[in-house]
Amino acid sequence: MAKDKSGFIIAAAFIGPGTVTTASIAGANFGFHLMWALLFSIAATMVLQDMAARLGIATGNGLAAGLKDISENRGLKVFFSALVVAAVGIGNAAYESGNLTGAAIGLDAFLQIGTGNWAMILGGISAALLYNGKYKMIESVLVILVIAMALVFFVTLFAASPDWSAMLGQALSPRLDAEAITMILALIGTTIVPYNLFLHASLTAQNYAGEDKAAAIEASRKQSIFAIGFGGLITLVVMATAMLAFFGQQAQMDASNMGKQLEPVLGESAQWFFAAGLFAAGLTSSITAPLAASYAVCGALNWSTDLNSRAFKAVWMSIIATGVVIAGAGFKPLAAILFAQAANGLLLPIVAIFLLVVMNKGKTLGHFKNKMPSNVLGIVVVGFVVCLGLYKLASLF
Repeated sequence: MAKDKSGFIIAAAFIGPGTVTTASIAGANFGFHLMWALLFSIAATMVLQDMAARLGIATGNGLAAGLKDISENRGLKVFFSALVVAAVGIGNAAYESGNLTGAAIGLDAFLQIGTGNWAMILGGISAALLYNGKYKMIESVLVILVIAMALVFFVTLFAASPDWSAMLGQALSPRLDAEAITMILALIGTTIVPYNLFLHASLTAQNYAGEDKAAAIEASRKQSIFAIGFGGLITLVVMATAMLAFFGQQAQMDASNMGKQLEPVLGESAQWFFAAGLFAAGLTSSITAPLAASYAVCGALNWSTDLNSRAFKAVWMSIIATGVVIAGAGFKPLAAILFAQAANGLLLPIVAIFLLVVMNKGKTLGHFKNKMPSNVLGIVVVGFVVCLGLYKLASLF
């Protein structure tokens, strides 16, 4: 069996600065009243990523190629290709800006030259790592740093001696109102990341080529459930530490004091450690987002998905460049990150609906196509996110 780590790569991809920042803001402003949104996001991620991985293993192709096989009609094929390019391109550009902004916030705590300038430098680093193909080694180091940060969050939570009954009381009093809807969409968008569906399908298609498909799907499913579940637990603990530090307190959380939530363990070093972790999370995600966009766009346009092909490189370069421009445009850092996550939450239904359609193509998938339980869960996930998006739009008027 192939040594596949795609489940852990997916988990590392969504535990970026957007996740850390969004979970921190959610905990600081809403306590545990939005824990339900996070739990829903984790369960939904497991369902959708399992479909994407199964598609890659069963067909040997990525999600973009699968979308084009929905219909034999040439006009519809062109439409689906355009949709993939537009949806993933826009989504990843927004997500990339959030990744670069989050990492820039971390670096700016060490050397204040402005988050816009740091975003440009980070964009250049990400491009250099992708260009020379050594990003996997760097990514492994950065993932270790993110895990180290997560461990500190765990230790901090228990060292702070939280009121567990109060946390449970808030969790059992969920909020879903106009004030909380943007944050709910952001929590969903930072966890169920549309581009991860494309990335997971492409990675499993490559890593399990020539393997027994049934065994590969089972192995991939177990790994993904564990990795995504662990990522969700990290997000939950970040939310909890922010709640303890800021919820119901006079101090308001902003880019300059987010690290305060780690002070019970790290004291004056908290802000520096938080900044280093935010940088590691940001650089990791700023590599995976353009990589996923290249797989999706090249697959949709019948271009080579070889990492060294000109078309593949052109796509990820465009995503990084757009992310740098948006990150350097002068938006407030936390607002930019939150917007990126909310945008992903709104784009998610588009990708998820077509994933469901593809996964019901018996001609392509054979007996690996969706069974009734998978379809029901998928429809529930898509329906709920669509309703949230419509509620968000209605609340603007």
